[in-house]
Amino acid sequence: MGAAMRRIHVGNALSAFGLGFTVPYLYVYVAQVRGLGAMTAGFVLAVFAVAALIVLPFAGRAIVRRGPLPVLLAALVTAAIGALSLGLAGSGATVLAAAALLGAGQAVMQPALATMIVDCSTAETRSRAFATQFFLQNLGLGVGGLIGGHLVDTTRVSSFTLLFAIEAAMFLVLAVVMATVRIPHSPLFADAPASSSAKGNWKQLLGNRAMVQLSVLGFVLFFACYGQFESGLSAYGVEAAGISTSALGTALAANTLMIVVAQFAVLKLVERRRRSRVIAGVGLIWAVAWVVAGYAGLGHGSQEMATAAFVSTYALFGLGEAMLSPTVAPLVADLAPTGLAGQYNSAFALVKQLALALGPAVGGPLAASLPAPYVVTFLLFSLGISVLALRLGKRLTDVQDRPWLAARSRVVARGGAPAESVSA
Repeated sequence: MGAAMRRIHVGNALSAFGLGFTVPYLYVYVAQVRGLGAMTAGFVLAVFAVAALIVLPFAGRAIVRRGPLPVLLAALVTAAIGALSLGLAGSGATVLAAAALLGAGQAVMQPALATMIVDCSTAETRSRAFATQFFLQNLGLGVGGLIGGHLVDTTRVSSFTLLFAIEAAMFLVLAVVMATVRIPHSPLFADAPASSSAKGNWKQLLGNRAMVQLSVLGFVLFFACYGQFESGLSAYGVEAAGISTSALGTALAANTLMIVVAQFAVLKLVERRRRSRVIAGVGLIWAVAWVVAGYAGLGHGSQEMATAAFVSTYALFGLGEAMLSPTVAPLVADLAPTGLAGQYNSAFALVKQLALALGPAVGGPLAASLPAPYVVTFLLFSLGISVLALRLGKRLTDVQDRPWLAARSRVVARGGAPAESVSA
């Protein structure tokens, strides 16, 4: 790992640490501490999604034209202003405006950082780089949330102002760290589709059938998993399984703990497997998770068994996430023509935000009113992930599906002995 990549990972951890300070307490801050009510708090959460959907189509073109670093620095300054403003805002209008700035800045950070990781990695190291990023993000969120929980006091507005000020400071520190990064430009796979221009071109992207299929798969992944964590699945646990709020917190902690503990062990298992089959395996694991969730809420066991099953559901989702982190993001980069990684990363981030916006809107009401159909629906979505992944595998080139072949082909070209074939 070079100096540039180390600084990028430190920046990722700092950013996640800052977000962990505020994200779990945003609803309570707006609705109760500022006294603006549940409706305004709901609008604030919606503004985050809307801001992301507005800025991401432009972020890709900006990254392609200006490079990821200037775009990232602009996003960090915007997010810092939004975070500090949110901590000082006292009216509904100012809270919504601050949330829009913070949401837009956060949304643009994702594809900009992902593109920097692409530029600082090679085909062989890219999976490990994205796995490290995901590990540090979850670690930062968990530590930030833990510390933030001990600092907040719902009777004191100043305690929340301090949290948002710390978040803004983390963004500015990240900007300073990122400003020192010198980004090398590494080539993508030799058999990736060629591009005649470095300019972002949405028509060209939509003409890439493999990328379109991956985007559809990504939408289902985020809709059926991440889009349910804090809405549908939690509502199902409380309403159908009788899970207490403390047990729900334990389940969320189990998800993070699984990722932190298992990430690099899982990486060793999946980095020499076909990417399409790894994603298909995630669909099967999540299908099992939904079966376990069904037992938690619809079975006839004790409350202790229901709670254990519900916590296990979140842990199984964490295992699937650990398998996806070294698989999906590198695949997006490897499908991009040379010079268009920023465009492709932004497009995939847009798909993710759309899924995260629709997931709670669909899952929450369904889980609260129809728990059995809710579980069956998302069990089928998980099985659909496996089907879509296997279909995507048929459209990928050998090197895109099995990236270690890129290194082996270079060894052969230099006159070395080919590596042993690894069964996937």
